[in-house]
This record gives sequence, C-alpha cells and structure tokens, in this order.
Amino acid sequence: MMKKILFVCTGNTCRSPMAEAIFNHLKQSNQLAVKSAGVFANDGSDASQFAKEALNEKGILCKHNSSLLSEEHVEWATLILTMTNNHKQLVIERFPHAGRKTYTLTEYAQDDYATSQDVSDPFGGTLHNYRNTRDDLEVLLKKLLGKLEE
Repeated sequence: MMKKILFVCTGNTCRSPMAEAIFNHLKQSNQLAVKSAGVFANDGSDASQFAKEALNEKGILCKHNSSLLSEEHVEWATLILTMTNNHKQLVIERFPHAGRKTYTLTEYAQDDYATSQDVSDPFGGTLHNYRNTRDDLEVLLKKLLGKLEE
C-alpha cells in the first residue's frame, strides 16, 4: 500500500523541502510518496539558496516550489510530519480531522517519545546552520525510513 508523507514547516523554503529532498534521495521503495508544504508559505517560492547548497554538498538535488498547506495536501497525505510542535498544533487547529495522522518528525521517528525536540530553523542563518539542519534531518529520516519499511 502506498504511504504518502507530507513534511510541514513554516515557509516551505528550508526545512520541509530539505526533508522532502533527503527522503526522496534515501528511500528505496516505490511505495513511498512525499510532498512538502508550509503553514505560512507563499506559493511558488524556490527553496532557499543555502538549503540547496547544503543538499548539493551531499549530491542531493532539490527542485522545489513552495506551497501553502491546504485541504488538498491534508487529504492526499497518509502521514503528516511537522518540523516543530507549533507546526503540529497549527495543522491540527486548521484541519482538526488531520489530528490522527499528524506528528512532529522527531516524535514519529524516534523510539523514545521523550525526545520531541523541534528541528532547528536555519532561516536567516549561515550555510553552517543549514548544514546542521540537513544533518539532523538525515538522522531522523533514516530512522523514519527504518520504521516505514518494517
């Protein structure tokens, strides 16, 4: 059965497009589809320059146009993974019926639910900040893939 994962962050130019690109790069299964959106995104923006650079360093291509989280996204997804607890709360406030399939990425990927820390936002930061976020995402996404492919 096809699993459809939606990554959600704020503007859909840094964390969620990085998560989408890394996940696509890592996944082996054709039974996993992925998209990303932002709770305060402007439709059609490119991923940030540093996000693309940080991904390119790992040989990961990021072709991206941002999109504002919509009912269509929520209906499409079988699993919604947010970058922060605030994003999770916003998704559930706007789309109460999505509550049963919405988690923070950390909460869902980690085995110990005590670690519900947010994925740090590199927006406005240096390339170094973006590399740190990329590396954090890679660790979490490998755990997520392990869980989904079980």
